[in-house]
Amino acid sequence: MRTPKIVGIAGSFNRPSKTRSLVCHVAEVVSGRYGFNFDVYDMLDVGPSLGAAHWRKQLDEKAQHVLQEIVAADALIIGAPTYKGSYPGLFKHLIDLIEPHELKSKPILITATGGGDRHALMVEHQLRPLFGFFMAHTLPTAVYASDRDFRDYAVASEHLSKRVEEAVNEVGVFFPGRVPTFDAAE
Repeated sequence: MRTPKIVGIAGSFNRPSKTRSLVCHVAEVVSGRYGFNFDVYDMLDVGPSLGAAHWRKQLDEKAQHVLQEIVAADALIIGAPTYKGSYPGLFKHLIDLIEPHELKSKPILITATGGGDRHALMVEHQLRPLFGFFMAHTLPTAVYASDRDFRDYAVASEHLSKRVEEAVNEVGVFFPGRVPTFDAAE
């Protein structure tokens, strides 16, 4: 049996980044729980050709690779920093270069970060409808984290850790042949 691969994409341009840290944290928990392989990319990995590309074929090799990883993944972890109540424009442009059928039925765990609680609905009002258009399966539990949930760009909040656990538990529904490495009741 082939080991499923999860790909995380963080819509952030900064390193270090709370958004990338959250996506990496979630990917590590999924990998540890189900034995998946994973890679995480951010907008720096996509590179500058994205801003000039009107079409997918205009992306450079680096950006083409990240886009191919996204569409070939068995599941995605999407993370976006919140800017003025939504995701960054170039993150959306990357998603716009994906054909709708390429994400159809793909499980997607959505996450977002923001400065405070007033941005928490971004996952429901922005990210969930975006991937609904692609007819992807966004998991019921989304994960939002604010600045207070991190310490030195690492997940430090018990509340956030519990929310991540809830979301990761939902991943297993899409991979019935994968046995979690722990008892969910523990």
